[in-house]
This record gives sequence, structure tokens and C-alpha cells, in this order.
Amino acid sequence: MPDDRDTLAALRERVRQFVAEREWQRFHDAKNLSMSLAIEAAELMEHFQWVRSDELPALLDDPARRAEIRDELADVACYLLALANTLELDLSDAIIDKLRKNALKYPAEKFKGWYERPSRQT
Repeated sequence: MPDDRDTLAALRERVRQFVAEREWQRFHDAKNLSMSLAIEAAELMEHFQWVRSDELPALLDDPARRAEIRDELADVACYLLALANTLELDLSDAIIDKLRKNALKYPAEKFKGWYERPSRQT
């Protein structure tokens, strides 16, 4: 499976090469990339807009729709990696640090099965 084969660093390098080959670096500032990331995320969300949760399995079983969703997800990931490259941020460290912060903010023993803080639970 490619997720097991390709490292985050390798994917970042492929995105960096793709951008460099087209000389797009001048367009890839934090503002433009963050906006592009949001736009691509919105395009991904469009595939699920107005779809009830019970309709999701059928939607995801449609090969054409699944391919479109896959492409949008890849666009989101590519812009995320490009933004990490532009900002020179280590994305792996950022994710691990954020998971640590979230583990403190949302301890498993208090949030298991809940999506909000226990004080708001009814």
C-alpha cells in the first residue's frame, strides 16, 4: 500500500519538484496557498453536501464519485504539503505536537464516545 511506502518527506519533495518544474514558486506564498487549500477543501465538501449519513455508503460505492472524491482529497493534501514547504514547517512534528496538545485537552477517559467537553454533555 503506498501510504506505507511513501513518506511524508518524499511526498513533500514530489510537490516541491512539481512546483519548481513549472516555476510556480512566486505564486506559492502563504496567503495564496492557504486560500487554495480552503477552496479545495470546499470542493471536497461539495461531494457530501446534502447527502444524508445513511446515503454515504452508496455514494462511496460509486466508482466515478469515489474517483472524484479521491482527486479532491489529493488536491487538499498537495496544497497542504506545498504550504508546509513554503512555510518551511515540519508537518510531522506539527501533527505530533498537535496530537499531544489534543490528548491533554481531550483525555480519552473523559471523551470516549463523546464529541464535546463532558461539562456540556446531557
